[in-house]
Amino acid sequence: MEIFGIPLQAFLGQLLLGLVNGSFYAMLSLGLAVIFGLLGIVNFAHGALYMIGAYVAWFAMEKFGIGFWWALLIAPVVVGALGVLVERTLLKQLYNIDPIYGLLLTFGLALIAEGLFREQFGVSGQQYAVPDALQGATNLGFMVLPNYRGFVVFASLLICLATWWLIERTRLGSYLRAGTENPKLVQAFGVNVPLMVMLTYGAGAGLAAMAGVLAAPVIQITPLMGSNLIIVVFAVVVIGGMGSILGSILTGVALGLIEGLTKVFYPEASSIVVFVIMAIVLMIRPAGLFGKEK
Repeated sequence: MEIFGIPLQAFLGQLLLGLVNGSFYAMLSLGLAVIFGLLGIVNFAHGALYMIGAYVAWFAMEKFGIGFWWALLIAPVVVGALGVLVERTLLKQLYNIDPIYGLLLTFGLALIAEGLFREQFGVSGQQYAVPDALQGATNLGFMVLPNYRGFVVFASLLICLATWWLIERTRLGSYLRAGTENPKLVQAFGVNVPLMVMLTYGAGAGLAAMAGVLAAPVIQITPLMGSNLIIVVFAVVVIGGMGSILGSILTGVALGLIEGLTKVFYPEASSIVVFVIMAIVLMIRPAGLFGKEK
């Protein structure tokens, strides 16, 4: 069976690859949207945090024999703690001035992290094995689904939806939103707003690290893996609407699928299709698909 002259199995395989990429786009753009939506910081260091999360998993495996499942817990905690340190020592000095300074600071931090890891590990890349429990593939009849890629899609979407529910549907999320809009009023009710801000940035960093751990068995771990992806992720956030958490999730998955289909029908355009869509969306709706018009 063929679809537009392409064998069905090849078509579905490319669609699956697009869905996997879309899951990573969703997780990374989710962390960006959380940090921007709640703190107003354009966090250019997000790609570096994603890369560091993957390296934490690899280092834990190589030096201490710590497997994938523990790395999924350890890497977000380690990178989240790093994010808290950055927020407390550097970013908190910039909250009341032009946001461009925060962007420049985080961009500089990303360059420093990338340079340090290139100096230490080079650019050849490190391999990270698929965990034993997720080895192999499942025959679905119409295609063979690698077990690990199926797990990545499921885990990414579960994490994204859980984060959205936490921020949009719980009392803690309402405190976070209120604290960013009117911190003095919220503090008057006894809520520790600086602590919430610190933990929010740490949580966003942890989400990036978790995406890095999930990506480690799929791609080579290199110091450039974050910088190669962050521009596309920023485009996803802009299309979904800066600060829109649900918009980032839906747009990330959708653009991953569109990118995968483009590789099937017109491979030459696969590297620019996201940016073409971004240009069209911004012309029609400058605030993004799910953003709030001012």
